[in-house]
Amino acid sequence: MQEITLKLTVGQINLLLEALGSQPYLRVYELIEVLQRQAQAQLGEPEPAGAPLQATSQS
Repeated sequence: MQEITLKLTVGQINLLLEALGSQPYLRVYELIEVLQRQAQAQLGEPEPAGAPLQATSQS
């Protein structure tokens, strides 16, 4: 499968996850997991399951 890279803000990702959350679970759960896994890898901190993504401050 061909892949693409999107650049979104944390707020945009949270909005996307919120919208996906209103869809039937069986239709979107794998996509939600992929989005969360990729975003958490970029943010550097794992979040508890179901928690919204948070931007981290870097010192």
